[in-house]
Formats: sequence, structure tokens, C-alpha cells
Amino acid sequence: MKPTGTLHDEGQSLWLDNITRDLLNTGTLKRYIDELSVTGLTSNPTIFDHAIKNSSTYDTAIRNKAREGKSGEDLFFELALEDVTRAADLFRPIWERTHGVDGWVSLEVSPVLAHDTRSTLEAARSLYARAGRRNLFIKIPGTKEGLPAIEEAIFAGVPINVTLLFSPQQYVAAAEAFLHGIERRIEAGLDPVVGSVASVFISRWDTAVKDKVPAPLRNQLGIAVAKRTYKAYRTLLGSPRWQRIFNMGARPQRLLWASTGTKDPAASDVLYVEALAAPFTVNTMPEGTLKAVADHGVVGGILTADGGDSEAVLARFGESGVDVEALAAKLQDEGAKSFVASWRELMDVIASKTAALDKAS
Repeated sequence: MKPTGTLHDEGQSLWLDNITRDLLNTGTLKRYIDELSVTGLTSNPTIFDHAIKNSSTYDTAIRNKAREGKSGEDLFFELALEDVTRAADLFRPIWERTHGVDGWVSLEVSPVLAHDTRSTLEAARSLYARAGRRNLFIKIPGTKEGLPAIEEAIFAGVPINVTLLFSPQQYVAAAEAFLHGIERRIEAGLDPVVGSVASVFISRWDTAVKDKVPAPLRNQLGIAVAKRTYKAYRTLLGSPRWQRIFNMGARPQRLLWASTGTKDPAASDVLYVEALAAPFTVNTMPEGTLKAVADHGVVGGILTADGGDSEAVLARFGESGVDVEALAAKLQDEGAKSFVASWRELMDVIASKTAALDKAS
């Protein structure tokens, strides 16, 4: 059995952090499902930017939609929904077999809305309705302004992937928003089953401190923060509050490891995947990381509910001058800004391609 299959059998869902029309058209995504135990997919503005910019596969669709008078965000979301719904249909048998626990795909609202609660909620509801796929997560950043939109979206029955989380505190805030939404549904007599994952970013921690800590601490911060977050996750799952809503028929919001591709060329290319094996979690990984895990990954122990050595490791970072809480806030802010930058570049790519295709026709 491939290591990806072993991780799956240990109870961790492996999702692909990528989507392109070529992946769909060539059958590659289907092969990953069949051969590498991939059971879901995530996307973000940067992924779509690279997919559209680096391929001619979208040119015909862009030309046709431009002739229909579409442009900018409207044109992009039509392209994105075409890809995402095709992927959702591939994962639908998994979604049905697991009764909605697995088999999800994710599409993000415009990142320029990250600090606009009302517009984020409206966009989430609209995209979910347009897609018409029950196994679609709408991604909303877990920013201060995003949290109320997350609660309202859950209450409205829109499945949510809470993105851009970096710390246990940010994760707990996202979990609270999910819980409030579910509790309100129960009080209103609505179905309490609304899917959700909380996505905690890992590798950006180590990138942020790589030149600021002693060599023995490099590539350890992201894993330590993840272990501390996993402890918070397991504690919440066992709390009386969560147990009450489970007893009413609700499902847990699962913890998802994001940004698990290794950035340091001197480190193992499967570092974060091997370190973060844990049941009832998701690891969404870039295509290269997925292939590396399947080829030479080693599945050892799984994370323990007590956070393992995370507190000792984080204490050493504190002694080295790293303020973990302040850095978490900075990483979330920088992450939101980077997605906005990718979004604007994506809009520029679509505009320039539209103009070039129109000129060539």
C-alpha cells in the first residue's frame, strides 16, 4: 500500500490543494482519487491565477464569455464554478459513501471582502447557490470581520471552509463561530448537519522565522503550533458543549492542515505530512507534495491529544525572541493581503487575456 493509502486508513483525509482544467480534462484528478487516496480538493486565488495564466486551456471559455458581455469577477467565477463543480461531481461518490464527512471541494469568496462581513456573507450564499453542489465548501477567512459571516453562513446552511487560521486562538474563534451557527439552527428547529473545516496554515510559520532562530529550531515552529492546535481541537471535541450538539445530530467541524508543502529546500519534502498524521483531520497538499508522499513518505506515529512536545518546543522559540501570538496575527494579516494581491493579478490576467483573444479573433 502507498503511504497515502496508509494515512487514509489511519483516519486522515488527503486533499489536493490545486485545481486546473488540465487536471480535469486529462483524468489526472480521477487518477489521484483512484490511486493516491485523494478524497477532496481545495483552491484559492493564487491557484486559479497560476492555472489561467500558465495555460491556454481557458482561452476558448474566456473568449466566449467575453462575447456574452462578461468580464472581471463575473467572468472568473463562471470559469471557477465550471472547474469546481466538475471536481465536486468526481468526489460526490466519496461524499455520499461517507455521509458528508469527506468528498468536499472548496471555492473562496473574493479575498477583497476579507474585512467586509456583510459582503462576505452575501458572496458565500450566492456562490453556493450558483454551484448547486452539496459537497462544496465556501472558503471564508477567519479574520475578525470574517467570523460573524462564518456564523451567519453556517446558520443559513452554507458549508464553510474557514481559511487563514494560524494559531490555536484563531482556530478556537473559528470553532466558536461554527458552534454558534449550529446552536442557532438547533434552536430554530433546523437540520444541525452543516459541513465545515477549519484550515490552519503550517509552513508559513517556519518561513517567517527561518533567519531569526538558531539552526536547531528551524522547521519546527509550524509543527509545534499545529500540535498545540490539535490539543485545542481534541479538547473542544470532548467538551460538554460539543457533546450536546453532537447529541442533537450535529457533525464536528474538522481540523484541516493547510500550507503543508515544504518551503525550505534543505528540509524533507514530506516534512509536514509525516509530522501531522492524525485521525479525523484533513491534510490538503500541493500536487508535488502529494506525489512525494506517495513515492517515499513514511507514516510513523500519530499526533497525541495532549499536544505532545509542543509546549516545550514553543518555549524554546519564546526564549529565542519569537512572540508566537503577535506572529500569528501578522501572518493572518499578511495572508489576507497576499490573497488580495493574487486576486488583483488574476483580474489583470483575465483582462489581458480577454483583450488579446479579442484582438486575435
